[in-house]
Amino acid sequence: MKQRVEAALEKIRPFLLADGGDVKVLEITDDMIVKLELLGACESCPMSHMTMKAGIEEAIKRDIPEIKGVVAINAATV
Repeated sequence: MKQRVEAALEKIRPFLLADGGDVKVLEITDDMIVKLELLGACESCPMSHMTMKAGIEEAIKRDIPEIKGVVAINAATV
């Protein structure tokens, strides 16, 4: 499952890298929640919540429908 999530992230990763950020998969829980760590500029960006929901989560769920949600353990809460 982690390989499938990584493959889905590769589709959006170039956009994250272009803005100085990235993500790391930390865990996929038994209830199909992907836990990510935001890296670089993504870690402190006030738009990180939008990036998570409209970009990263969308890309993962589109490729892997059985994933129920995606959360960042260190997303900015601005």
